[in-house]
Amino acid sequence: MTAADHILVVDDHPDIRSSLAAYLRRQGLAVTTAADAAQAGALLRQERFDLIVLDVMMPGEDGLSLCRRVSGTLDTPVILLTAMHTSADKVAGLDSGADDYVVKPFDPPELVARIRMVLRRWRRTAASVGNAATGYAFGGWFLDTGKRELFDPDGQPAALSSAEYRLLRVLAEHPGTVLSRDRLMDLTGCGDALAFDRSIDSQVSRLRKKLEPDPRRPSLLKTVWGNGYLFAATVTARPALAAS
Repeated sequence: MTAADHILVVDDHPDIRSSLAAYLRRQGLAVTTAADAAQAGALLRQERFDLIVLDVMMPGEDGLSLCRRVSGTLDTPVILLTAMHTSADKVAGLDSGADDYVVKPFDPPELVARIRMVLRRWRRTAASVGNAATGYAFGGWFLDTGKRELFDPDGQPAALSSAEYRLLRVLAEHPGTVLSRDRLMDLTGCGDALAFDRSIDSQVSRLRKKLEPDPRRPSLLKTVWGNGYLFAATVTARPALAAS
């Protein structure tokens, strides 16, 4: 992580916002702050950030809603800050597209460690793509790993959250292989094992609704009871230009 990393901190509490920004700056990060989702949205339209630290409980549009919008439109990782710590809350956060979360109250050094972990993970993914973007074709669909976009058989983009993209990419990279939840957690670099173990089922359900003609009788993304999931499609790695 370098001083060039630019973090957007979104929290409606002025004291938390200012103290967290000051701490992150002392760690060599550039920081911009926003008090709510509206301010954050305006900033995101004006400039690019390397990572967003986002409070869940805010007046007006909450953090989960903003996270869903970000993960569906921007290639920017999100860490949620939340006072809620049940498994259901964690699942909701991951389902919204968050890359990690930190429970309040938290130690600032822990948050910095999480920021570094998420940025490293995203940079490894970007490095693996390389200068010539490639993708995976299956069943008429095309997953562009350069743009991090999914295109349907008609060439139209299909919205994916960042969590759905990571899961689908892992599945496309391992066709015909039964992947357990533990293996999926390792390959997607999920931040929290327990939450992802419960969240993966809903992510699979969402992918089936987008990919399968009949999600109740999946032919591409199959469940292998007691073992995990199997991507049964014939997958071909292609240059990104093949999407057209």
